Amino acid sequence: MKIALITDAWRPQVNGVVTTLVELVDHLRAAGHEVLVVHPGMFESRPCPGYAEIRLARSPGRSLGLLVQSFEPDAIHVATEGPLGWAARRYCVRHRLGFTTAFHTRFPEILKAAARVPLSLGYALFRLFHARSHGVMVPTLAMRNLLAARRFKRLRAWTHGVDEQLFKYQAQVQDHPQFQGLKRPIALYVGRISYEKNIQAFIDMPWQGSRVICGVGPLESTLRRDSPDTLWLGLVSRPELANLYAASDVFVFPSRQETFGLVMLEAMACGTPVAAFPVDGPREVLGVEGDDPSTAKGGILSEDLAAAAQRAIQVPRADARAQSERFSWAEATRQFVQHLVPARGSSLTEF
Repeated sequence: MKIALITDAWRPQVNGVVTTLVELVDHLRAAGHEVLVVHPGMFESRPCPGYAEIRLARSPGRSLGLLVQSFEPDAIHVATEGPLGWAARRYCVRHRLGFTTAFHTRFPEILKAAARVPLSLGYALFRLFHARSHGVMVPTLAMRNLLAARRFKRLRAWTHGVDEQLFKYQAQVQDHPQFQGLKRPIALYVGRISYEKNIQAFIDMPWQGSRVICGVGPLESTLRRDSPDTLWLGLVSRPELANLYAASDVFVFPSRQETFGLVMLEAMACGTPVAAFPVDGPREVLGVEGDDPSTAKGGILSEDLAAAAQRAIQVPRADARAQSERFSWAEATRQFVQHLVPARGSSLTEF
């Protein structure tokens, strides 16, 4: 099958959406599908306001249309709601092409935190974007329920996976040269240093050991200045990231606005337990049963983040790894293909 995937998030950006899409494309191609990735690097671009490291395509409509037209895809997936996403949506609607979309990031909450845009307005805009989609892929049941309550239609469950060959299990906490001299236990955070990640909660939590942060973003300079006792490592390669996970005593995930939280899976695959708030993304990743956070597997969920981190250290590393193994890219890729629709009027049985 020929699949056109249009995304505003792609290399060299470093975030969970990019990681998800790169893994997906690799597995699609390994399964024999031909994939055209349309991304900002193919166009004249400009920095995203507030996120200078993210480039956005400028006026991509005509060029994007020519790329898709010449590729003649069997299926079209619009992965993000940025300039390329809107241009792809317009092209598909204009030419009466079927397409799917995905809800990766809770941008209405980001817009509220960064620019005080009311949530109702933000969700109205995103509901408009996804309204013509033949299937909106979402990674968690809680997110499906949230979007359904906000009148999104045609929601489809699409889980994510983790590369367990790269993020190898370590039965014991490993040594790492970057951690020489740091007081144990070491609590690690990995992700964007931005408004929606609630990193201040990680920095402020009472902790007798050391804090380490990997990532970049618009709040980095401010938070660095205000937390000189934290070790800031910036961007690191993915193999090096696996080493850092394995050398940490606990992975702390302070975000309350996450649709999934792929970094939690990566940490657990290495054997490092997770501490997080009992909110949607962590509840899904840690396999909470019903409404009881105490049923979390591979980590601890609590409204007291410091207490969760302290208790998580006692979680067996084998349990963290076992929970990560419930998420595979083979299954995520199968679900993705299942949710695709024909770009033109061909039967779904042809897929």
